[in-house]
Amino acid sequence: MTEADILKALSNVQEPDLGKDLVTLNMVKDIVIDGSKVSFTVVLTTPACPLKDMIGNACENAIRLLVSKEAKVKVNFSSNTSTNRKDTQQMLSGVKNIIAVVSGKGGVGKSTVSANLALALAEGGAKVGLMDADIYGPSVPIMFGVRGERPMMHEVGGKGMIIPLEKYGIKLMSIGLLVDEKNAVVWRGPMASSAIRQFVTEVDWGELDYLVIDMPPGTGDIHLTLMQTVPVTGAVIVTTPQNVALADAKKGIAMFAQAQINVPIIGLVENMAYFTPEELPNNKYYIFGKEGGKKLAEEYELPFLGQIPLVQGIREGGDSGVPAMIGGDGVSQTAFRDFTSLAVRNIAIRNANLPQTQKIEILN
Repeated sequence: MTEADILKALSNVQEPDLGKDLVTLNMVKDIVIDGSKVSFTVVLTTPACPLKDMIGNACENAIRLLVSKEAKVKVNFSSNTSTNRKDTQQMLSGVKNIIAVVSGKGGVGKSTVSANLALALAEGGAKVGLMDADIYGPSVPIMFGVRGERPMMHEVGGKGMIIPLEKYGIKLMSIGLLVDEKNAVVWRGPMASSAIRQFVTEVDWGELDYLVIDMPPGTGDIHLTLMQTVPVTGAVIVTTPQNVALADAKKGIAMFAQAQINVPIIGLVENMAYFTPEELPNNKYYIFGKEGGKKLAEEYELPFLGQIPLVQGIREGGDSGVPAMIGGDGVSQTAFRDFTSLAVRNIAIRNANLPQTQKIEILN
């Protein structure tokens, strides 16, 4: 066996999402051949790659079929999270992907989805941050059990920077960590927008594969400020199946599709899709309507990222500071893992096939 033989065989193995072979994508590294033994490393587009086992099996089969059926193949994996940023030297230069989680209205579980998306990404080995950009209704301190804690500061290049709190392997920042939760944040739009800029420019996020941003509900100043300040990789739309939520979700979709904004939508996830009682695990009750989010995704030709069930444990975990991905049951964890897997795949596809990510410029 020669290195050329191995590369030729692996050129028949496709990366399922990107539609090209591993050799063309330069994903095969460090080939070592010792008699009938061969090992090499496949560099994945994310540590949280849901297709790792499929790619590994395809590599082994290709070498045994096309090179030597006696070959003893060892496939190692490493990752270099894909990014497609145009301005890597500017804001959040160490962050590869910035994901905005949005909803047209409040109460659809956007913060729950944001928190568990971040945790599921980290579970897969990615470096993750969670920014709570909901200035008027911050949820992260409660959901992560860090109420009353205050972040420290240190100096970076002569400038004072806030150090995000860390919990469950996630870097966290929220206005709720900076102000007393008993005091209402009574700010006009420009003040809220200024706070969001500070979360970007004065927080030391460091090196991250993904920064998940829990956006406020609706479409307004804070959304525009964020997209004008940092290059947003894409948006995840959260809705429930009911018509009232779907009508508002359409506004969120329309905002990102506007010509002067044009931020890609990673996909749409349907939260509180159905209720399954613990004592009747095979029963599904569609309390808020059936598959409204799925139909909306089809209508707008958006990727559908899955359904999160209405499970008591998800609510209890959020209230007690132990989110479902940490202390939940198998049903809720499986739902969030499946949703995250699809989101990760669509982020990789977005980075491979769409124009570079950059800040938007809106002329007044």
